[in-house]
Amino acid sequence: MSSLINEILTLLIMAFALGMDAFSVGLGMGLIKLRTRQIFLIGVTIGFFHIWMPLVGMIIGRVLSDKFGMFATYAGGILLFLLGGQMIYASFKKGEESLIKPVGFGLIVFALSVSLDSFSVGLSLGIFGARTALTIALFGIMSMVLTWTGLLLGRRVQGWLGSYSEALGGSILLAFGIKLLLPF
Repeated sequence: MSSLINEILTLLIMAFALGMDAFSVGLGMGLIKLRTRQIFLIGVTIGFFHIWMPLVGMIIGRVLSDKFGMFATYAGGILLFLLGGQMIYASFKKGEESLIKPVGFGLIVFALSVSLDSFSVGLSLGIFGARTALTIALFGIMSMVLTWTGLLLGRRVQGWLGSYSEALGGSILLAFGIKLLLPF
């Protein structure tokens, strides 16, 4: 019983750490105008990706080595860098619509970029034989709740910042992408 409690606590900490990535990116994305329904859908989608990405990672991790994990981290960094750069560019182009919005395909790209790090963690957990159902449930729920929190907080701040909010949100995503590409 003690080992199960230790595993749950460890997975909760990992889920929180991965969810903080989603919170940070959600905070940046929340700085653009989003409706409550969009915020709900974004949180659910990111939660869904935080279930599937570590699941796929765990399955592959049980088969392959962990060298593939760095590829996922770099891919996520590139996607966030591009999303952030596009948001900054769109904020200076008055009257033009943003190319990437968190709806439809843009939502899938956004959720994928946020969830790629959970794929890497899934690889490691697959190698170590963590409990699959427990892991993906905790990762999905935690990331969904933290994404909603970040988006709602970002929406609140957006009202204070006015027209500069999209540039600030893009800067956050851009910086987070750079952090993934250049770990320091």
